[in-house]
Amino acid sequence: MQTQLAPQFINTHDGNEAARILGKCVHCGFCTATCPTYQLLGDELDGPRGRIYLIKQIAEGQAVTEKTRLHLDRCLTCRNCETTCPSGVQYGQLIDIGRKWAEQSTAPRKSSERLTRWLLKEGLTRPALFNSAMALGRLVRPLLPSELKRKVPINGVYTNQIKTDNVVSVAPVKQAARTTMLVLEGCVQPGMLPNINQATQRVLSRLGVDLISAPKAGCCGALRYHLNDQDGGLEAARRNIDAWWPYVDGSNPVSAIVMTASGCGVMVKDYGHLLAQDPHYAAKAKRISELTKDLAEILPNYTDDLVALLGSNPKSGVVYHPPCTLQHGQKIRGKVEGLLESIGVPARLCADSHLCCGSAGTYSVLQPALSGQLRQQKLDHLQRTYEDSNATAIVSANIGCITHLQQEKMPVLHWVEIVDQLLVDATQARVSEAA
Repeated sequence: MQTQLAPQFINTHDGNEAARILGKCVHCGFCTATCPTYQLLGDELDGPRGRIYLIKQIAEGQAVTEKTRLHLDRCLTCRNCETTCPSGVQYGQLIDIGRKWAEQSTAPRKSSERLTRWLLKEGLTRPALFNSAMALGRLVRPLLPSELKRKVPINGVYTNQIKTDNVVSVAPVKQAARTTMLVLEGCVQPGMLPNINQATQRVLSRLGVDLISAPKAGCCGALRYHLNDQDGGLEAARRNIDAWWPYVDGSNPVSAIVMTASGCGVMVKDYGHLLAQDPHYAAKAKRISELTKDLAEILPNYTDDLVALLGSNPKSGVVYHPPCTLQHGQKIRGKVEGLLESIGVPARLCADSHLCCGSAGTYSVLQPALSGQLRQQKLDHLQRTYEDSNATAIVSANIGCITHLQQEKMPVLHWVEIVDQLLVDATQARVSEAA
């Protein structure tokens, strides 16, 4: 697809990037078959190919309307189309450019929309504010409507199957030759579901990994960046790079930067690309992206140790929901299921496991109707598999999916919480036998 850039975009970074990405598209339409919004709405402009045409029109200087912005807003940025595309179109990068141009070229949004977006950017990315709001939410939880109640877990976990007092005396498997890794704790995860980070630390400690957090690291920047505050998103990236760099470039460098939320991971892995034009941060950003690993890339390296601790005998099964940010954004597939299976936990996928659940960062707030349809569609598929397989939980790898899919009859957890609980149970069983 050839693009004749409008004068204002010639010799600009965004213009050159857009033209390069647009040039890969061959109009085949394979992407529409796996686009959740196209499947729901049946409108070409609500599928990747249609949105690509809209962005091409903007790049060539055609008038941008609020309707254009609406179709771009409706995109989940799930990047399923990238997985499907035979030509390697980097749609995720293109949609960010298109949204930025559309926002700059249209009238300001309604005041209510601007307020909602501001609250999301400021409230969710500031742990002090968010944690206070979460504490208040727990106090009034019985009075909350069901939609809000399911986003307010009582004790940092959504089910009593997982014990939040897991801080038992568990000796590490490896006392010597330990390694150190950084972890990004996240914006909302410590206040909403702290057991995810705690479970990760306990599991890795058993395997000889000391997990540390840089005090000055904060939000990964994804939320601001995808809400068209791209400058704010990049500032968050620079702040994290500055916070992590002493641990990366010091005398005892960390071996990895661990992500327990795949939505954060896909953003941090993109720092190298996003800051490639920044002479002060380009090299550092590239190094940070190279070191960043999702937990699903770390734990499989310790499969033998986990099998030695837990055995491979059959255990209660789970249904695994792979987040889009993991399977399409980071291109990580099969690792979570493989690890769980190796320790005897059957892990089943539901029908259409490649499709988005509708969470998509702030999408569930900004596009509640479409998000709600996708959620119900996903829950229907999950419930069938949950019942057919006699699973005891649904597991995922991203806090957004976990909170979005939550309902009382089918608890949704982070998969590392299952591993952690098995380790605690195994340790307690050995202690009981010894006694």
